[in-house]
Amino acid sequence: MTSILTYTFKNLPNASKWALRFSVRPLSCSSQLRAAPAAQTKSKKTLAKPNIRNIVVVDGVRIPFLQSGTSYKDLMPHDLARAALSGLLHRTNVPKDVVDYIIFGTVIQEVKTSNVAREAALGAGFSDKTPAHTVTMACISANQAMTTGVGLIASGQCDVVVAGGVELMSDVPIRHSRKMRKMMLDLNKAKTLGQRLSLLSKFRLNFLSPELPAVAEFSTSETMGHSADRLAAAFAVSRADQDEYALRSHSLAKKAQDEGLLSDIVPFKVPGKDTVTKDNGIRPSSLEQMAKLKPAFIKPYGTVTAANSSFLTDGASAMLIMAEEKALAMGYKPKAYLRDFVYVSQDPKDQLLLGPTYATPKVLEKAGLTLNDIDAFEFHEAFSGQILANFKAMDSDWFAQNYMGRKTKVGSPPLEKFNNWGGSLSLGHPFGATGCRLVMAAANRLRKEGGQYGLVAACAAGGQGHAMIVEAYPK
Repeated sequence: MTSILTYTFKNLPNASKWALRFSVRPLSCSSQLRAAPAAQTKSKKTLAKPNIRNIVVVDGVRIPFLQSGTSYKDLMPHDLARAALSGLLHRTNVPKDVVDYIIFGTVIQEVKTSNVAREAALGAGFSDKTPAHTVTMACISANQAMTTGVGLIASGQCDVVVAGGVELMSDVPIRHSRKMRKMMLDLNKAKTLGQRLSLLSKFRLNFLSPELPAVAEFSTSETMGHSADRLAAAFAVSRADQDEYALRSHSLAKKAQDEGLLSDIVPFKVPGKDTVTKDNGIRPSSLEQMAKLKPAFIKPYGTVTAANSSFLTDGASAMLIMAEEKALAMGYKPKAYLRDFVYVSQDPKDQLLLGPTYATPKVLEKAGLTLNDIDAFEFHEAFSGQILANFKAMDSDWFAQNYMGRKTKVGSPPLEKFNNWGGSLSLGHPFGATGCRLVMAAANRLRKEGGQYGLVAACAAGGQGHAMIVEAYPK
């Protein structure tokens, strides 16, 4: 640990303060890591507000999330999105002409289908009269799609919105170098053979070097994994704790999968291949095996490895969101209300992955709730170290006072209520689609466990974050 913190002190301006504060309070969650009892049900107020439309989730689905380079590798993003939309239509039997608007989130866009929401909607058989647009907000793109839909319904512009997200990491755009692109464009404009030969004479072999995409911040040029490693060191989160949390995620996901709890999954018949029916990244291992892996980003002293990080994932999700009165008039029994939500932004260098810490107290205050009122927490797991660092930040009065401008801490979510059916570390993380999975996991858990309030939160590239309150629909 000394070596890690020494490295961190040199690379993270705030690390010395953070590490000194948090190293004396090590995470002590080992005994709780595998505990996942049902939430304690108690009578609570509803979050309905006067003169504001109640907005409900009728249902939501996702195709199985798969590791990139597997069964979806020969498809395009709109194929996955279309499959999610078709699955939603089959699950809900909603008439296509009732849908007023379709919104999808995505991060790494396929240039041929830049508005993937529109192409997927047409492919799924929606009317060409139904508008559709695509949003991007890094790992909270689907969250943005959902809340944009909420806004359209709340303002009375729409009654029925389909929101979702998609990501295909198996085939990302790889660009020619800028010099090569410029030469190709200039050649296209050249009118004579002499002009073309003159341009070609300037060609050099290094023009052929491709520009590979990277999961890195444009503003800082730092990869997210590197940032996660520094964050873990700054908050004194050990490698052992990170591995143990990752094992918890995989173990709970496997249990949920075996018990049929991941009911949001719809099967997808991949053209020319078998039907995919379940996520393929759930792989419970052992702490001994995980400990053998080398650091993935900061070498040789880093603590973030392939085992305690989310993996590159292909997948898509979709949700049917309605005004409550419209849903009831159509005979639906909604799953949940979508209540208050917030977006936050902070320093993308030192606080890139702390979105949940900043968003959680804000959304709780907005809803008039406390952490104790929440029955089901669903946080995006980018890295084990990111989750555990957020836990420590949320449970620190010092951090609240010195970095958040708050008098007291909000508190750390109890593990017995936290990501009880696995999370992004095990289920996978298609960047543009995870937000819908989080909301549906919260809604389905509330119904299963008898709770009333769920809290969804996620970090995102750019130092941004999101949190939302989900309220169970009365049975």
